Amino acid sequence: MRTSLHNPVLLFPWPPLSVVSYCSCQRLGSHRLQKMLPSTSLSSSMHGNGVLNSRDAARHTAGAKRYKYLRRLFRFRQMDFEFAAWQMLYLFTSPQRVYRNFHYRKQTKDQWARDDPAFLVLLSIWLCVSTIGFGFVLDMGFFETIKLLLWVVFIDCVGVGLLISTLMWFISNKYLVKRQSRDYDVEWGYAFDVHLNAFYPLLVILHFIQLFFINHVILTDTFIGYLVGNTLWLIAVGYYIYVTFLGYSALPFLKNTVILLYPFAPLMVLYGLSLALGWNFTHTLCSFYKYRVK
Repeated sequence: MRTSLHNPVLLFPWPPLSVVSYCSCQRLGSHRLQKMLPSTSLSSSMHGNGVLNSRDAARHTAGAKRYKYLRRLFRFRQMDFEFAAWQMLYLFTSPQRVYRNFHYRKQTKDQWARDDPAFLVLLSIWLCVSTIGFGFVLDMGFFETIKLLLWVVFIDCVGVGLLISTLMWFISNKYLVKRQSRDYDVEWGYAFDVHLNAFYPLLVILHFIQLFFINHVILTDTFIGYLVGNTLWLIAVGYYIYVTFLGYSALPFLKNTVILLYPFAPLMVLYGLSLALGWNFTHTLCSFYKYRVK
């Protein structure tokens, strides 16, 4: 008893049991946390931001990402339509904010492209409604309108979209990637998302706003008619170019993205020539739509 009173080690054993228990819990928690987190190894494919960005990793996960996206395409309850509607609004008011969200997705989910097809679904609904409106304005019958709808959805939107996305994906990876960033590449899904982002304002301007001016202003064969119609085309196509530029300039591993703004020059020349020659773009579009459904 005397020994224990004069020996502080025996009286107060070190380390205290509470500290031992705390350290044991910390080690146990760390062990469990390591099991819960995805296992990653530090290799040459890891870069300064600690995220896998190598082309090999992208290829290995592209199939899984595509499968997940297509699977969610038929599960409406898993789609965030409110967030997709927010993006559609900001594509008109502040498109830079939309692409900042793509940065957040890259940091949290290690992919630039959308993993939620809600935006595509809402865009398809907009396309269907506006095309039906076009059929009504052009005095098309029911079956002619349905035929026009199929053409616009599967050819103009999906077909042309796939073509443009693939072309931009190839050009950006081939010529715009920085030399020191060769381990990075532009995801094809991101290129498709950029096209959808740029296509939506164009759709609203040409397939919705323009409908209110077609019969009474644009198709009147007057200078005011093709001035209004061609100006709407200038705004729509110009905005498509601008939103596309913002999409690729948001990627930190691309260079010289300003060249994506170069099409503005021939666009302005074409606009001036159309006014000088009396060429009505909307009249040509309407004639083309009517020819399609014959």
